[in-house]
Amino acid sequence: MSAARRLEGRGQHAGSAIVPVILSGGAGTRLWPFSTEETPKQFLSFTGTENLFRLTLDRVKDRLRYASPIVVGSVRHADLCEQELAAGEDDRPQLILEPCARNTAAAIVMAAAVARETHGDDALLLVMPSDHMIQDVDEFHAAIRTGEKAARAGCLVTFGVHPTTADTGFGYLEMGSDLSDAPGVKQVARFVEKPQLAAAEAMAADGKHLWNAGIFLFQAATFLEEVALHAPAIGLSAQLAIVEGKRDGSRITADAHRLAQCPSESVDYAVMEHSSRVAVVPMSPGWSDLGSWDALAALAGAASGPGPITAVDCDDCYIHSDGLQVAALGVRDLIIVASGQRLLILPRGRSQEVKKLLLAMEPIAA
Repeated sequence: MSAARRLEGRGQHAGSAIVPVILSGGAGTRLWPFSTEETPKQFLSFTGTENLFRLTLDRVKDRLRYASPIVVGSVRHADLCEQELAAGEDDRPQLILEPCARNTAAAIVMAAAVARETHGDDALLLVMPSDHMIQDVDEFHAAIRTGEKAARAGCLVTFGVHPTTADTGFGYLEMGSDLSDAPGVKQVARFVEKPQLAAAEAMAADGKHLWNAGIFLFQAATFLEEVALHAPAIGLSAQLAIVEGKRDGSRITADAHRLAQCPSESVDYAVMEHSSRVAVVPMSPGWSDLGSWDALAALAGAASGPGPITAVDCDDCYIHSDGLQVAALGVRDLIIVASGQRLLILPRGRSQEVKKLLLAMEPIAA
């Protein structure tokens, strides 16, 4: 069967269970030095015994409600993904491996193509990053139930978090009017890119804006239709990467040539910001993307994190160590992170800039 013919094919195995799609392709470099490209943050534990990847899997382990997940990750982290998936108690989830990173739009297209093969056009996909923290899981599942009717009716449902601070590290959603046939779901008036502080303060206070959590609920066919309309090059290349990929049981390695041809864009930029079918469910499940050491410090709510740490007369400091003895005296408003032979020291409020630091020291880090 030709690639084009296979690409036109539609799955015939519709089911009512929601199919979790877990995105695990990120490098987590903003949490350097604890998180590295070799072992990114989703495979690490920051606040407990389980790593973030395992916590994400556990949120959707109820097989009466959720189908076995589809995981999209990097070829580089194939063994780490396999170890976590093998530790599960149920049937083996499907694993899509990316030979090269092409951002979230391509990753979700590939997952939607696989879900459509297995579960049919009407497969309802719950797309989640693998490296987020959700403290109130019951509230999270309640939000999913709220959004399900709209998603099954053809909306691209996203989930927005009521802001607790004026955070400049997140994108924002402006809520529009209520959807008349889906209580608790609102139209999205606009997407807002990561703002400057003054704009973030205004949006956090006005009651009309939400943090964009990067979590979505939609039918596979609906999403692929919108991709074909707004980002056809991504849709074609990413689906062909699956069609022509290598299959080994539940593992699919996307075709490297096809994926390399795919534009690298976020799903928000490529599809969601252009679609007229986007809706949002507001929620407050104790969510954090753990996208910076400042975010982790806020979540921990303590003067210091784990490790052999002594802090005397220190105010508003967050100290984290995975083994190195750290002692601090009389310092203020610092983040101090020790991992192996690497030590990071920076003022609180500037941890979003860690990527700049890595670029400056790249020859040394290599």
